[in-house]
Amino acid sequence: MLRLPTPRVFHLFPCRIITSILLGVVFFAVPALAVTDAQNKEKIRQEELTRTYKQLEVFSNVLSMLQENYVEEVDTADVLNGAIKGLLFNLDPHSSYLSPEEFKDLQEETSGQFTGIGIEVTVQHDELTVVSPIHGTPAESAGLKAGDLIVSIDGENTENIGAYKAIEKLRGPEGSKVNLAVIRAGWASPRNFKITRANIPLVSVEGESLSPGLVYARITNFQSNTGADLRHLLADLSQKAPIQGLILDLRNNPGGLLDQAVEVVDTFLNQGRIVYTRGRRADQNTIYNAHNNSSHAEYPLVVLINEGSASASEIVAGAIQAHKRGIIAGKKSFGKGSVQMVIPLPNGAGLRLTTARYYTPDDRSIQAMGIIPDVEVVQRKSDEENTMKRKARKEIDLANHLPGEAEKRNIREKEQNTQELKALQKRLANDNQLHAAYNILKSLNLYTRQRSKKEKL
Repeated sequence: MLRLPTPRVFHLFPCRIITSILLGVVFFAVPALAVTDAQNKEKIRQEELTRTYKQLEVFSNVLSMLQENYVEEVDTADVLNGAIKGLLFNLDPHSSYLSPEEFKDLQEETSGQFTGIGIEVTVQHDELTVVSPIHGTPAESAGLKAGDLIVSIDGENTENIGAYKAIEKLRGPEGSKVNLAVIRAGWASPRNFKITRANIPLVSVEGESLSPGLVYARITNFQSNTGADLRHLLADLSQKAPIQGLILDLRNNPGGLLDQAVEVVDTFLNQGRIVYTRGRRADQNTIYNAHNNSSHAEYPLVVLINEGSASASEIVAGAIQAHKRGIIAGKKSFGKGSVQMVIPLPNGAGLRLTTARYYTPDDRSIQAMGIIPDVEVVQRKSDEENTMKRKARKEIDLANHLPGEAEKRNIREKEQNTQELKALQKRLANDNQLHAAYNILKSLNLYTRQRSKKEKL
């Protein structure tokens, strides 16, 4: 199982230019060089093995000393588990040993639900960092945001805690509470958050029609059925009216399963590379291509991202951007460009190991860089100033104005859609990034229709 949190994977062939003049030299020199090179590699390998065995001998001696001399009796299994975690701790923030309980939690998360506060975390520069709160969870309701630093959990300092130990402490029985001390950019000191744990149903895909033909879909994380759920949603929405444009909202989506990110992109492309991965071993190098079977590859598309869009979300945004299939709007994404393989172990535990980097179709690694949107839209803290502004008065705003012919024809339709329009206007007023995406989508839709008319002429 390949997972990209959560927080929510080519060969290079050197050119051979051999002229007829050099051919004899190369023919006789290569075998000698090859032997020497092989001998050197074997020598280096043997030296490395010797160093490894010496370190293992030290480890064995330390364990023996602990068992014989420590002030209290040592639980050898706990000590060894701690040693394994330490072995992985120095690699990167996403490689870790998963205890049987942690491995079970990970499986539950990708399958659809877990109990906790609903947050994805990672470790950056030895600091426990919020990747993003999951939409509709206690963490989001409490006001936690992407980029927040959690400095303590229930009074325990989080320095060097590790992401999975932190997740273990953040999760707990439904209805129980957890106290977090959080630092945010611009705050002079940490602030406390007391959050009640709940059952977190991970509804992966949700959506609705914003106006006739223009629809909205949000992916909160990438679970085992995300690709299928998105296609079902689009099919349902297209029953009401043919889809003429889509906003795909990936904001605060911490990632998830690689294959589901590929499926989502495949929904909107009929050809071309989606993503490729490159690791140390040949079997870790994989290319994922689109299939020519999509009915959603033509209409305008706007993808919304922000600082909480990570990993699998960035694969989707990067592929759409590289193929110029749609417009990426919002803020620069999180910047997690690595792939993890989760390997079950015999004792019910798991090994989560970073095995490769992934690259967008235009050969970009976004590791620690993120996806830069085509249209940057800063989310305003408040839209009160907007709503307080007086509308410019026009003829149509005057009471008892003489209606025009077009207005007469539209009165009945407007009356039917008044409630829906008010709800949409209120929603857009409270989310300026979505408002910008909606305006972009309308512009793309208008441009597409005009171009279609010209082609028919």
